[in-house]
Amino acid sequence: MWEYTDKVMDHFKKPRNVGKIEDADAVGEVGSLACGDALRLYLKIDDNGVITDAKFQTFGCASAIASSSVLTELLKGKTVDEARKLSNKDIAAHLGGLPKEKMHCSVMGQEALEAALKNYAGETKAPAGPAPAPEGTLVCKCFGVTEELIRREIRENNLKTVEDITNFTKAGGGCGDCVPDLERILAEELGKAAPSHAAKKLTNIARMQLVTRIIEEEIRPSLRKDGGDIELLDIDGHKVLVSLRGACVGCPSSQLTLKDFVEKRLRETVEPDIVVIQES
Repeated sequence: MWEYTDKVMDHFKKPRNVGKIEDADAVGEVGSLACGDALRLYLKIDDNGVITDAKFQTFGCASAIASSSVLTELLKGKTVDEARKLSNKDIAAHLGGLPKEKMHCSVMGQEALEAALKNYAGETKAPAGPAPAPEGTLVCKCFGVTEELIRREIRENNLKTVEDITNFTKAGGGCGDCVPDLERILAEELGKAAPSHAAKKLTNIARMQLVTRIIEEEIRPSLRKDGGDIELLDIDGHKVLVSLRGACVGCPSSQLTLKDFVEKRLRETVEPDIVVIQES
């Protein structure tokens, strides 16, 4: 369970400025429903270049909604030049901070603002349908993250690890195929030698997603056929904490089920270092 500040929960439960500005002077959109997060930002700007109104439409988690909400609050009354200086750090700071795994939501707000200001300057057309494909060299196909965005976030947010990159951009949080590229880019930005061999490995986020999917789609249905069940309680690195339910409780073969079925299947489909632990 993510630990959110009171401000995040306030903006999530009572988001400000939700909706569409029909005669908007600027519209910016980033993300996609396929990637799990999408944000469209509308701005009304007067003749003096002052943002008089800002609204948003978003699809995403609590952090995405809260980041979008506070962004619109920050923009109202600012000039276009002042708005250009807003960064994801400002968004996160005004929310009292975000979990590191959710920092990509504040980055999405900054990207939407940049897209809207480009639209205002006449550099792009206002989006009429799905968000356009991101400009630049695509690195993460799962979430549509470009090399240009990754390099910018490394520099602006002082990122030091591939896990940091995933937290801020979502890159590497899917299949993991782009992790070697992330390692290379990070090494170049930090002035270090790139790894001579980069075997495919999962970030914590990708590991959590894959473990959850395998348990829900394969392991639980199999156990339920015999009246048993399993609940995923926590994932800490390669340690997976579970609780057996139903007919599995007190079954003499419960440990065999955990090791020879659950753990074995997760090692085959996720990573060979996975260790399954039953709640004591």
